[in-house]
Amino acid sequence: MLKNLVPHHGAGTALALHRGVRGLISCGKSARQKRRKWSREGGFSLVELLFGVGLIAVISAMTIPASMNTMSHLRISGDAHGMVNNVLTAKMRAASDFTRTRLFVDLADRSYHIETWRKSGTPGWITQGGIVGLSQGISFSFGSLASAPPNTQATIAQAPACLDDEGTAIGDTACVLFNTRGIPIDSTGGPTGVDALYATDGTAVYGATVSATGFVQLWRSRSATASWVRQ
Repeated sequence: MLKNLVPHHGAGTALALHRGVRGLISCGKSARQKRRKWSREGGFSLVELLFGVGLIAVISAMTIPASMNTMSHLRISGDAHGMVNNVLTAKMRAASDFTRTRLFVDLADRSYHIETWRKSGTPGWITQGGIVGLSQGISFSFGSLASAPPNTQATIAQAPACLDDEGTAIGDTACVLFNTRGIPIDSTGGPTGVDALYATDGTAVYGATVSATGFVQLWRSRSATASWVRQ
């Protein structure tokens, strides 16, 4: 009886060992497969990374110049519209306060502000509100343009220089002056229809013109050649 059991016991042990070895081999294969899977899913190859970097560089080279041009256009356009709005504000204030009012432009400092004439007490110009500056890269100039917007000025030029309280011209300035009825006038008090202010960023030139009736218009032209378009 015992002899018969031993062989069977040995065969069972061998079978168990065989199954155990197969299980270990299977587990080892499974672990290696998982490691390979994790390796594939855990990142990108060097070639893939270089391709991605190159693609980003190409897209950046295409979009950055366009974005810069858009930002430049927005800056000069915003400054020009702000300039026009202040001219209109000066015109309305002259009529509402019943006193001479002007937009004082400091050409060298690239800034402007509104001033009203004080009639009571000691006469003189009083600053109203804050000082507004132009954006970076923008200046008061019409560049190399040789002609003004149509039906505005015979010769392109900034508005006449501002006068101080004693009537002396102030260098590097330009003033658009309105009388108590909101009509543009010159330094002698006579009506005028040739006032204008120009600003440029080197690519485009914007001009704000004021007619004899006080009608304010905004114009735009390329900086190289006069091709004025009303905005």
